Amino acid sequence: MLTATDQRPWLSAYPEGVPADIDTSPYPSLVHLMEESFRRHASRTAYSFMGKEISYAQTDSQSQAFAAYLQSLGLVKGDRVAIMMPNVPQYPVAVAGILRAGLVVVNVNPLYTARELEHQLKDSGAKAIVIIENFAHTLQQCIAQTPVKHVVLAAMGDQLGLLKGMLVNHVVRNVKKMVPAFSLPQAVRFNDALSRGARATLRKPELRPDDMAVLQYTGGTTGVSKGAVLLHSNIIANVLQSEAWNDPVMKTLPPGEQPTAVCALPLYHIFAFTVNMMLSLRVGGKTILIPNPRDLPAVLKELSKHRFHSFPAVNTLFNGLANHPDFNTVDWSHLRVSVGGGMAVQGAVAKLWLDKTGCPICEGYGLSETSPSASCNPTTSKSFSGTIGVPLPGTRMKCLDEEGREVPVGERGEIAIHGPQVMAGYWQRPDETAKVMTADGYFKTGDIGVMDERGYFKVVDRKKDMVLVSGFNVYPNEVEDVVAQLPGVLECAVVGVPDDKTGEAVKLVIVKKDPALSEAQVRDFCRANLTGYKQPRVIEFRTELPKTPVGKILRRELRDK
Repeated sequence: MLTATDQRPWLSAYPEGVPADIDTSPYPSLVHLMEESFRRHASRTAYSFMGKEISYAQTDSQSQAFAAYLQSLGLVKGDRVAIMMPNVPQYPVAVAGILRAGLVVVNVNPLYTARELEHQLKDSGAKAIVIIENFAHTLQQCIAQTPVKHVVLAAMGDQLGLLKGMLVNHVVRNVKKMVPAFSLPQAVRFNDALSRGARATLRKPELRPDDMAVLQYTGGTTGVSKGAVLLHSNIIANVLQSEAWNDPVMKTLPPGEQPTAVCALPLYHIFAFTVNMMLSLRVGGKTILIPNPRDLPAVLKELSKHRFHSFPAVNTLFNGLANHPDFNTVDWSHLRVSVGGGMAVQGAVAKLWLDKTGCPICEGYGLSETSPSASCNPTTSKSFSGTIGVPLPGTRMKCLDEEGREVPVGERGEIAIHGPQVMAGYWQRPDETAKVMTADGYFKTGDIGVMDERGYFKVVDRKKDMVLVSGFNVYPNEVEDVVAQLPGVLECAVVGVPDDKTGEAVKLVIVKKDPALSEAQVRDFCRANLTGYKQPRVIEFRTELPKTPVGKILRRELRDK
C-alpha cells in the first residue's frame, strides 16, 4: 500500500524549476565544494566585517595556511577542533582550514559557562580550540580537565589590517572592557598561526562523503548536550537543497549582481553555519557578518551600508528589528528571501515584516540533526502560511503515532524526517541514536505536527512543551500566536504550571510594547479568542524573556521560576 509520503503530495507545491531530488555526487567532500568556489569566485568579496571586505582568494590562502598549521601540530584525519567565536572573519577561515586538514569542526557557543564548555570539549575529545580572547577566561577555568592541547587565540581586529585592527582591539580590551583577564600561556595568536602555516606544506587528506565533517551539539535546553554527527555528505546535501529552494527568487537578481546575505545568527548555530556560510560559499555570495545580533542599533547601522538579498533569522530578531525606531534607515527593497527558522514564526510578526519590507517570511523547519533544513515554504510565496512548508528536494516527512505508525493526513503525530541531510547518529551515544531513528531510517524529531492534503506540514508543538489541562492538550505555540496579535504585546511565552484542580494550568508571560497594557485587557482578548481550557490561569509581565543566544525562548526557565 502506498502511503502519503511515498506519493510525495508536496511536489505539486514546488515552484517551477525546483527539482524533486538533488544530486550530491559531484562533490566527494565539503572541501571539494569549497575549493571549487574559491577558484571560481577568487576576485569576489566573501565577507564584509566592520567596513573591511575579505575576498574569496584571501579566504582560500588563509584557510590553506591554517590547515597546514593544524597538521604541523600533529593533528591527524578525524581529530576534533573546537571553534568558540562570534561572527568574525576568522570563523569561516578556521572552518575551511579544519576541514581542509581532514579534521572535524566542533561548533561551541561562545557564551557557555566553564561547566558547559568542559562537557563539550571532553565529550567531543577536541584536541585543539580556536577561541576569541573575549571568552579565554572561561577556557582557562576548565582546560586542565579537557583533552585540549592546542589553543589558537583570536582577537576582534585580527582581520582588519594593522592600524584599524589595533584600534578595534584597543577599544574592545581597554575601553569597553570586553576581555576579562586570563592566562593561557600555551596559546598561539591566530595571525601567528597563519604565518607559521604559510611556511608549512599542506598534505591533502583523502576525504569521502561518509567522513565526519561537523559535531553539532544539541539538546542543551532539554537535557545533556549530545553531538549530532554530520557527515560531509549531509552538509553538501543541505547546501544544494537550500540553493535549489532559493533559486526561483535569487535568479531574479539583476545580471552580474553578487548575491548578498545578512549573517546575524551566530555561526556556531547550524542554521547560520549551513544556510549562511556554506550556502553563500556555494553561490559565490557576499556575507555580511554581524558579531552581536542583540545590539539592534548596531545591526541596523551596519545594514544601512549594504544592498542585500537574503536574511535568515529567528522570530525574535525579525520582531525586534521591525519594531525598532531605526528600521527605516535601511533599504529593504532588494530583499528577495527572509527565511524564518529556529523557532515558530508568529503570524503578527510575519504580517509586520511583510508590511515593512514587502518580503514575506518563508518559515522553514529543521534541527541540528538534519543539518538543519528539512522543510520550507516556497520562496515564491506572497503571504505567510502559518506552516513550516513542504519537505525540501530529496526529503520525506511523515507524522507517526506512539507505536511508530504513520497517521492519516490531517491527524496529529510526531514529525519524522528521512533524507540525505539526516545525521549519522549521536556521537558515541548508540542508545540515544536508537531512541530517535526508526527501522526505515527516519529521524523522530520530538515535534508534534500535522500534514494537510497538499503536503504542507504544521508544527503543533514540542512533545515536552505540551500543557495538559484536565486531559485536554494545550499547545503553547497556539496560545502565543493568539496573544502576539494583541496590540501592546511585544513578546510572549506560554508554559504549563502545576494546578490542584486541573493537573496543569496555562501560564502566560508577556513583555509589553505598550506600558498601559493591563491584565484585564489580556484576559478579555484571550476569552474572545481561546476556548476555556486554553486561557491562561496565570499572567505575568516581565521586561524580557529568557532566551538562548540564538534567540529561542527558554520555556524551561519560565517553568522553573
